[in-house]
Amino acid sequence: MEFLGYRRNNGTFGVRNYVVVMSSVACANGVVDAIGRALPDVVPITHAYGCACGPEDIGLSQRALAGLLNNPNVGAALVIGLGCEGLKSEYLTQAVENKPVERLVIQQSGGSAATTAKGIEIASRFLHELERQQRVKAPVSELIIALECGGSDAFSGITANPAVGAAADRFVREGGTVILAETTEMIGTAHILKRRGATPELGEQIENLVNNHERHVRASLGELAGLAIGPGNMDGGLSSITEKSLGCIMKGGTTPINEVIEYGSRPSNRGLVIMDTPGYDIDSMAGMAAGGAQLILFTTGCGSTAGFPAIPVLKVASNSRIYRNMPGDMDVNAGSIIDEGKTIDEVGQEIFDLTVEVANGKKTCAEINRSVPFNYSKQGPTF
Repeated sequence: MEFLGYRRNNGTFGVRNYVVVMSSVACANGVVDAIGRALPDVVPITHAYGCACGPEDIGLSQRALAGLLNNPNVGAALVIGLGCEGLKSEYLTQAVENKPVERLVIQQSGGSAATTAKGIEIASRFLHELERQQRVKAPVSELIIALECGGSDAFSGITANPAVGAAADRFVREGGTVILAETTEMIGTAHILKRRGATPELGEQIENLVNNHERHVRASLGELAGLAIGPGNMDGGLSSITEKSLGCIMKGGTTPINEVIEYGSRPSNRGLVIMDTPGYDIDSMAGMAAGGAQLILFTTGCGSTAGFPAIPVLKVASNSRIYRNMPGDMDVNAGSIIDEGKTIDEVGQEIFDLTVEVANGKKTCAEINRSVPFNYSKQGPTF
């Protein structure tokens, strides 16, 4: 099976062809935002970090931000730095492979106004260059599909998540790669995931990963660890992190788990992969986008509106009420499994088909709404 994508020089294929303008440090956000206001077709990406943190977070920031710049959906990139930050703009541009990339440093470019003017000129040139690029046929096996859930409810584990799992199995059968993340939301299911490891050694690695997260949560929350779910999850009928986790892992379908990777790292194996990310939706999506995911399948029962910069996010509602209440935010109604008697496999096929349409250029609700929050995981202290 094929889709129409933008071929990159490193052999990957983007489903979008964006110019990204990114800050290397929060102090440069104003210039990035100004360029974005002047050029609505660029994707401005700002964040709160880039300085005043330890070496573990500088390395994580480098991996997350450089990984996003290297995502196949990014056709060209402009990095804006301040000049005195820890994560300097050149660290990011030097990590970008096989695509046009430039950087500007505010302290060396005449200040904010002058840097903004120069940035508009560079980004305009990039936009003009990308306009000449055409979509070409690519096998679906070149897709990396990220899986996310947010605002889960009691229906998530019996409608939306299993249906996404059925779609995930189809992508794996086509030779594609699927990333299951949110390690915190796997707590209580280590024994199940262990059995799905492609090898006994990988099964042990998965079990240790999940159990280590559980120990960390218990060390932080004590007796409340079993209730480490959001108010919306409780309102939606979920009672504990284990109940939520049993539904969460359904997004991964039924195929063997072929690899466990670090946050923001690119999979080296095809098929189903686990990425070690936080449970927080925005941080989790950033890790998978940095790992090369061109699309995100996002299930929700309470009604999350979150998309992501440069990556189409396809929303799957777990119940018909939220699908009807938020028609401009939801792309698929998995509540039809309950209300209309559709099977999980039928809705899984619907999700698969729509995902391929999105890969071909169809916009998701989150893209139309420009709902694109961005943040990435941070581990150590701020100085």
